Amino acid sequence: MVDTAIFIGDIATDDVKKIADRIVDILVSPGVIPGLINGALTVPLDLGYLAIGYFDTDSRFKHQTERIRMAEAIHNDILNYDHVTNAVEMIFEKFNKYLTISQQNSVYRGVVSSVAGRLVTAKIISSIGAAVLTRVSFIGAASANSWIGKVTMLLLIGGMAERSISVSEELAIKAPEIYQLLRPHDYDLSYFLFEPAVKPFVEAIHIAHQLGQPYFNKIIEIVESQLNVN
Repeated sequence: MVDTAIFIGDIATDDVKKIADRIVDILVSPGVIPGLINGALTVPLDLGYLAIGYFDTDSRFKHQTERIRMAEAIHNDILNYDHVTNAVEMIFEKFNKYLTISQQNSVYRGVVSSVAGRLVTAKIISSIGAAVLTRVSFIGAASANSWIGKVTMLLLIGGMAERSISVSEELAIKAPEIYQLLRPHDYDLSYFLFEPAVKPFVEAIHIAHQLGQPYFNKIIEIVESQLNVN
């Protein structure tokens, strides 16, 4: 979950550095993305959300409405590779809008010499989409091999639904500009699938939106210094 403390008032140096460090990790090593996705999509976590949804009677009606929206979105194949990568691309495009041309050159060419930023982000977006698709497909296949597996899958789907809705609600509160970006396409419902890989970029965008460009630039300055140490 996003630490709301970094979004209130001035930003502590440690918080700025943590966001910058995570951005650098993903830019420099897209290979970490599958691990981030796999770590987030776990059966125990989803069953935990299922339990929370069962006992949270106050939100039950609202969540039922969201489940109907989710059913329609799934019917429209929102979980396929193209939709996932489209959602991630929208976030990166918004992130890049806060970067000057000079900053884009410094950040992205610090990763791969003379490679345009669009090509670097395209690789990251593709990696996120592939990791999500692989993990979701693995869970589905592993859960459908027996009647016990099928029952588990039904519980898992329920837990994933609760998690999807809860993360969407959290996004609307803690990063409303990203929620508003994704919501018209129902991408807010699939956000939980790729949240770990885009979280630092979302935090940086929210800081820029909430506190202004100078605060965003603090993060980018640290990213630039780490990517151009050589």
